[in-house]
Amino acid sequence: MKNVKLQLKPLRILYAEDEYGIRKNILKTLRYYTKEVYEATNGKEALEIYFEKKPDIILSDIHMPIMDGIEFIKEVRKVDKTTPVVMITAHTEKKYLLEAVELHMEKYMIKPINTKMLFETLGKCIDSLNIEEIIKLESDQDFTYNFGTKKLKYKEEIIILNKKELRLIELLIRNQNRVVPYQEIQDKIWQDQVMTDSALRTVVLHLRKKLPKNIINNLSGIGYKID
Repeated sequence: MKNVKLQLKPLRILYAEDEYGIRKNILKTLRYYTKEVYEATNGKEALEIYFEKKPDIILSDIHMPIMDGIEFIKEVRKVDKTTPVVMITAHTEKKYLLEAVELHMEKYMIKPINTKMLFETLGKCIDSLNIEEIIKLESDQDFTYNFGTKKLKYKEEIIILNKKELRLIELLIRNQNRVVPYQEIQDKIWQDQVMTDSALRTVVLHLRKKLPKNIINNLSGIGYKID
């Protein structure tokens, strides 16, 4: 699930749901993990947002006023056969399932939706998008790291790193919102080898020299973090 959450960071999701309580709960989760979430309360509103924003993933309830989810996705599929679609409903009637299948949906979710179900479904959508796990630094969007190719870039320039530098920057990027303690760095990077203070400082020093901007901050006696 952790990889799914990381892969969601650059994505934009359109979520259509007419029930206020359900919508607000799911929106709160989605907004925490994604770049942008577009909110719609009916199919007509969702269709207008779709054409304006062109989201990466669509989550849509079936039963909505003005225009239901089936009609909304039918309109989308007239011009777009590839954007992953997840249909959501409290009903399991066969006719809805058959109609939804014909719309090339990614998955069908039955309410109530829990967090595990939501992230499993979004993981399926991410797989269909075939995107690499690329993360932008929250502190400086010019830095990007591709977990698939193991490449750190500043703007479009690749920063060449050795093995330990790469492991350290990857560990810090995966944990941007917290300080990574020395013991965790020992366990994840040095593993069975002994990590001396001098060895760690040397790796950090060389890494900082290669970075166009200093983004690595040390909290004395605690550890390191991306700043």
